[in-house]
Amino acid sequence: MKIKYKRAYFDVLLERLQGPRRFIQILFGPRQVGKTTLIGQVLEATDRSFVFAAADAEARADRLWVAQQWERARLKAQRHPDQTILLVLDEIQKISNWSETVKKMWDEDSRTGCAIQPVLLGSSALLLQKGMSESLAGRFELIRVPHWSYSEMRSAFGITLDQYIYFGGYPGPAELLSDESRWKQYVRDALIEPAITKDVLLMTRIDKPALLRQLFHLGAVNSGRVISYTKLLGQLQDAGNTTTLAHYLELLDTAGLLCGLQKFTANTIRTRGSSPKLQVHNTALMSALNPDPFETVRETPDRWGHFFESSVGAHLTRMAFEHGLGLFYWRHGNDEVDFVLTREKRHLAIEVKSGRKRDALNGLKKFNAQFTPHRTLVIGTGGMPVREFFETPAHALFQ
Repeated sequence: MKIKYKRAYFDVLLERLQGPRRFIQILFGPRQVGKTTLIGQVLEATDRSFVFAAADAEARADRLWVAQQWERARLKAQRHPDQTILLVLDEIQKISNWSETVKKMWDEDSRTGCAIQPVLLGSSALLLQKGMSESLAGRFELIRVPHWSYSEMRSAFGITLDQYIYFGGYPGPAELLSDESRWKQYVRDALIEPAITKDVLLMTRIDKPALLRQLFHLGAVNSGRVISYTKLLGQLQDAGNTTTLAHYLELLDTAGLLCGLQKFTANTIRTRGSSPKLQVHNTALMSALNPDPFETVRETPDRWGHFFESSVGAHLTRMAFEHGLGLFYWRHGNDEVDFVLTREKRHLAIEVKSGRKRDALNGLKKFNAQFTPHRTLVIGTGGMPVREFFETPAHALFQ
């Protein structure tokens, strides 16, 4: 069988589905990273009977719809008593209070011994996590499916390092790279717009949708820059307040579009109140809004440095999402560290040198003296080549 998706995720999910102990398997991650493709390939690789249904294919999918799909699986279980029936529900977060119905049906099957293995897929981390924490405690396992890495894009599509830095890690439009205008249109229409419309605006109460769209556009253009909420308000046309902006930025983060990294500090309250460092989850989101072609950006050192630094930040957000790590920046006066990656009590200080910054590393030196990080890394000029960094697994950074 031809596996074009991430082999590691395929193996993990297949192993869990074939294991002796069952849990509700929940796959979540941004749109267009291949979750549905992954489960399709897993279903092809197993000989078990299954029921597959997608909530976004139904005009009025609700909790009754979830129960109906479960009953379909139960009927199959009656016809195949020697099998565990797979029940795959895609875009499950679109169902209001979905977790309550899943818990009810799962608990009923646990009491009766009905062998049904649910696999739930979703692209809204905020709504999924709320359901999981409130209803499904002790009943589920997570598989976080992030944006595609450089190694995965190179293996599947043969893209170069420079192409990855600029075009990012979306597999869907990868075959359109030879027609950049068409590629950009695809990213805007098939990736950005559905993520904002379906994963944010339709799923959460948004009083100022125009402000949210402006915030995404401004944030994508300014990825890698620290901007105060007050300054952001001054650059946005729609009226709002800093609390609204912080909330909208959180929603864009859960949709896998744009996040606001907070300042690293031992004081949690101060961390949450700091000016955010804007960071796209995927540099494709920057490029799709950029009017100039790849060649022009590549030949302009300052602009290429912006993409270079943002690609490192996007890789770190991917790593943080996949492994449940913390990601921050640090600044004190004129001294700054681009990224601080944390796992439990260990933290890594990471500085990106693309050639457009000054050579001084005073920020790293002062951060090291104040916090004694597990490791400090310089990525780029004079340090670890970015290709090597992209290919280094997260666990190796903390060893």
